[in-house]
Amino acid sequence: METHKPNHALDSDEPEATATASWVAKLLRDRIVKGELPPLARIVERRLSAELNVSRTPIREALKLLQSDGLIEISRNRGAQVTAYKASEAKQLFDVIAMLESLAARRLTETIDAPTLDLFEDLHAQMMVFHKIGSAADYFDVNTEIHDLIVSRCGNPVLENTHRRLIAQARRGRYLAIMDPKRLAQAVQEHEILMDAFRAQDAEAAAAIWHDHLMNTGMSVSDVLKKGAN
Repeated sequence: METHKPNHALDSDEPEATATASWVAKLLRDRIVKGELPPLARIVERRLSAELNVSRTPIREALKLLQSDGLIEISRNRGAQVTAYKASEAKQLFDVIAMLESLAARRLTETIDAPTLDLFEDLHAQMMVFHKIGSAADYFDVNTEIHDLIVSRCGNPVLENTHRRLIAQARRGRYLAIMDPKRLAQAVQEHEILMDAFRAQDAEAAAAIWHDHLMNTGMSVSDVLKKGAN
């Protein structure tokens, strides 16, 4: 994983400390989502500061961002610790995410134009290549881009803002789900059906398959977490 500090001065108007905090938060978020930092793992500021070669001030700010995502808890006694992920919480979360993303898929399909469809075609093709060669991390990254693009292009900023507040925990679950080969094969087929709906501009079909897709993921995540708790 890339851990070199980027040069923000060239492409950002943010103060350097704020930009660095955002970069650190993104890096840690990815590690949590992909299980490199598992539930209840501690994040030690001084170690992270040494690893990333940044001061502890932006690291503290990054931890606050992760706390607002619900990915970590910060306490005086234990410091920063990755939150537990319970099966019941995952099911409840995906109940909501499924409603939001299926509505986004409906609205997008109602207005999709040729350039937007081409963009989805390209991303879908990339995702299928990564699936074929068994590159789980790359598959997940492109898959996430597809999910995010559906929401950002749906034309509903209220939906997009609501989704943004929930998505960090949902991504954590989606990564768990693709570790199940049976669920992964099912998910790929669901993406194929969504693309067919986009091509046909069938908003009803797009909404239906995307709701099923997210609910199936939620069930898979819940099952994985239940097994892990036993």
